[in-house]
Amino acid sequence: MRAINLGRIGVFVFLLVGASVAGAFHPDIYEPRVPPELLEELQDMDNPYPASPERIEAGRKIYFGKGLCVTCHSKNGKGVRLPGHSPRDFTELKWQELRTDGEMMWILRNGSPGTGMPVRVGKVISEEEGWNVIHFIRTFSQGN
Repeated sequence: MRAINLGRIGVFVFLLVGASVAGAFHPDIYEPRVPPELLEELQDMDNPYPASPERIEAGRKIYFGKGLCVTCHSKNGKGVRLPGHSPRDFTELKWQELRTDGEMMWILRNGSPGTGMPVRVGKVISEEEGWNVIHFIRTFSQGN
């Protein structure tokens, strides 16, 4: 009877678990989460409310309050790392440059299919409050 090499089995299990966990995370954080047929239109949509300290503060209050954004996107905007589609890291400068306010509003209105991101605008917050949250989200990349 052959002796079982626990060291080899341990390494194999470690690699197997590590590979499966790593594969569970979404590989492309820069991929848009809006329907492709709407992408161009949403990229041209501007926030109808100009950014101001008052609007940013209003968005901050919603982010940390009734909007419940902080639950998944965390206090610092980096997001909680989860298997599958983790919440967006709002501090990531490249993501901030790629994603438009119109795309973010679509997500707030519709949720993000295939992720845990629920509908916010129309259910929990108003449209204007959603635009204010977007102004606040934009502040997360200012320290980069």
